[in-house]
Amino acid sequence: MNAMESVLFVDSVIQAGTGMASVNIKEVTIALEKALASKNLPHQEIERLAMRMMDLFGFEDQVVDNRLTPEDRDLFYMLEENGLVTTIEDDVQVQKGKTWRIYYWVLKKDQILRLAHDSGVKDSGALPEADIYKTISDDVWKHHDEGA
Repeated sequence: MNAMESVLFVDSVIQAGTGMASVNIKEVTIALEKALASKNLPHQEIERLAMRMMDLFGFEDQVVDNRLTPEDRDLFYMLEENGLVTTIEDDVQVQKGKTWRIYYWVLKKDQILRLAHDSGVKDSGALPEADIYKTISDDVWKHHDEGA
């Protein structure tokens, strides 16, 4: 049994997030495959990224930015560009009235679950909202092109 199979075997135990919904390694992998489809990454690389995400988040919804290596931060920026994580900040008063700003990366579990379970999402990573353009007839597009 390889590492990915053993993780899937204990899928119900390895979950990220303490809130209402949780995501598992399989859902994260599927969401990454869909969100990063345009990058044409091999499946093994997607699995490695999913495992790294789960390692960093563990059972939490958020990760303190200070804890990340530069490589992890690069991964999170890529995930943010693809809508799978976001950032928040918190101001904390420390000694002598100074303010210390703490940045957190937050797992967007709703987006991961939507990508993982929505068969309507195209492999290109396009969101279903983009389908609105398919409802516009070719005549409208031609008319617009002629007027320009």
